[in-house]
Amino acid sequence: MSDKPNELYVPEGTTADALHALAIGPERAGWTYSSLRIVELGPGGTHDLAAGDSEWIVLPLSGGCTVRTSGEVFQLRGRADVFASVTDFAYVPRDAGAQIASGAGGRFALAGAKCERRLPARYGPAPEVPVERRGSGSCARQVRNFASADAFACDRLIAVEVITPGGNWSSYPPHKHDEHRPGEETELEEIYYFEIDGPQGFGYQRVFPSREGGADVLAEVRSGDAVLVPNGWHGPSVAQPGHDMYYLNVMAGPGRTREWRIRFHPDHAETTGVYR
Repeated sequence: MSDKPNELYVPEGTTADALHALAIGPERAGWTYSSLRIVELGPGGTHDLAAGDSEWIVLPLSGGCTVRTSGEVFQLRGRADVFASVTDFAYVPRDAGAQIASGAGGRFALAGAKCERRLPARYGPAPEVPVERRGSGSCARQVRNFASADAFACDRLIAVEVITPGGNWSSYPPHKHDEHRPGEETELEEIYYFEIDGPQGFGYQRVFPSREGGADVLAEVRSGDAVLVPNGWHGPSVAQPGHDMYYLNVMAGPGRTREWRIRFHPDHAETTGVYR
């Protein structure tokens, strides 16, 4: 690994602006499709979202809100924090405006992807979010497939949440999705956004090259940090013992069909069973 500063690791606050605690779009990431913004609202606070050429999901990280968009009003109950439970969410179509208002205040993720089709604004109820128990032993984790390719209709956006218990590994074995291989692998840009349970908690995220000069980073991550995966093998995500790790995965790519197909690293083929 190089010891030079790595722009794939995005520490908390380094992309903040007047409206967002975190703002990662295609220009910052150096790619084409995937975006993530974090909005923090005080009691009675509001945020105006101009969707532009992207579709968006408003996902409460803590607290609840009202989302008004395309003539619809969605009341999001939200949650106390990301470790408490799954949450309801709202879909905002491209070329739309949306207002997010929170009576009690909270933190909200805006997961986005540049897209072509304008789908209808919709509400995603928390009870309908598929929750998957993946892996076993030290590789056990919980996956919340709220906007996976087969759970919620979007044009290009794919997004899921993962809870990794303290001391466990997830996003393992290392895998990739940076080539178009019909039926085997899809090309997807990916953002990992992290929160760690406890003020002193941390974790580690590894990304390593699948091609000469490809993505290469080993980052110690804390709450509010992000890691960009434009290409390369990624994993594991490692949680500090005693501190559960949360991450939000936001993905999108150029494929004609919206699919999540991955290829495991050949050196770890014998461990693929822990992924399921």
